[in-house]
Amino acid sequence: MIIEILVPDLPESVSSATIAKWHKKTNETINRDEVIVDIETDKVVLEVAAPESGVLESILKKEGSVVFSKQLIAKLKPVNIINETDINQAEEISDIFQKKTLIENDTEVLNPSLRRLLSKHNLKPNMIEDKDIIGKTTRKKIDSYLLDSNKLHSDKNSKNKQDSDFNMDNRYRRVPMTQLRKTIANRLLEAKNNTAMLTTFNEVNMKCIINLRKMYKEKFIESHGVHLGFMSFYVKSVVEALKCYPEINASINGEDIIYHNYFDVSIAVSTSRGLVTPVLKDCDMLSFSDIEKKIKKLASKASDAKLKIEDLVGGNFTITNGGVFGSLMSTPIINPPQSAILGIHKIQDRPMAVDGKVEVLPMMYVALSYDHRLIDGRESVGFLLKIKELLEEPVRLLLNI
Repeated sequence: MIIEILVPDLPESVSSATIAKWHKKTNETINRDEVIVDIETDKVVLEVAAPESGVLESILKKEGSVVFSKQLIAKLKPVNIINETDINQAEEISDIFQKKTLIENDTEVLNPSLRRLLSKHNLKPNMIEDKDIIGKTTRKKIDSYLLDSNKLHSDKNSKNKQDSDFNMDNRYRRVPMTQLRKTIANRLLEAKNNTAMLTTFNEVNMKCIINLRKMYKEKFIESHGVHLGFMSFYVKSVVEALKCYPEINASINGEDIIYHNYFDVSIAVSTSRGLVTPVLKDCDMLSFSDIEKKIKKLASKASDAKLKIEDLVGGNFTITNGGVFGSLMSTPIINPPQSAILGIHKIQDRPMAVDGKVEVLPMMYVALSYDHRLIDGRESVGFLLKIKELLEEPVRLLLNI
């Protein structure tokens, strides 16, 4: 009995995936639930584990291959049908095959150390030529051959810099794009080319929220076991603003407009693999502590490449916080098929006129990029003003006004 290793079910929004990394090699022993291969989609990395302990009999798709849902990629021989005789026979057959390969078209029988050396470099005895040393294959002949081969390989690389990871001057590095990075690039171009994107700005006085966080920081941690961050205020204010302006929570589908009666907010998270946008579901039903806990969990999963498909699908509106990297202002790009995205930026002290006097206040720019085909200036400006009101007077979030 052979167990087939298949690509996991991919959702309808994910058409294909890529073999990212094989953690096991052919004929290698695998324990049950041990990860065999990583499969990368345009949204997340899926780990495929062994359903049973056994030996990996064959790998059918190499790293970098494009695969599809339920496609056969490897075969596993379970441990319960592997006995000592099978193992001994396999080792004998492998040894005989190696010997036959190495001495093919050559009557010479080599000692084990030379066989291992030739096998390591994928060589045959009849490939080793040395005009000055005639006779049997020796270590000196092999070393001489490898030295000449490495020199030739080095010369070839210097002539073909474009095909190598590093050029000889080490002035640039060439690496293939990941499937995630390719998808990000395509979607950014799609958003730019297929939407009438426009960005509007406003600024927010963050003094009240900063004071509120300082005042209740310790009590919040004691009560909920998580820090009170800025993001919960942003999410709460976005939900209330979306309720006032349903066009911003809508999307275009062909010649129709789809209005969403729920509030699933995507949170942009930067990882070593690229930007991902895990989704907070039903944000209108979440408390401040619920939001902080869920964001912390999703951020941790994103950094460890543990996000699942269900963590990433959906989302009607996106919040991206460039302020964590020091961005003072930006024009974020819409995340299709969504119609708008809110950019949050660095909080910075600036002199502001208040009642005819100059005060230094912690100010933050906010930016709303939106699809002008669906959202007009009145809705976009009103949306940002609502965000501004709620953040400058956070008590409104508690009183729902």
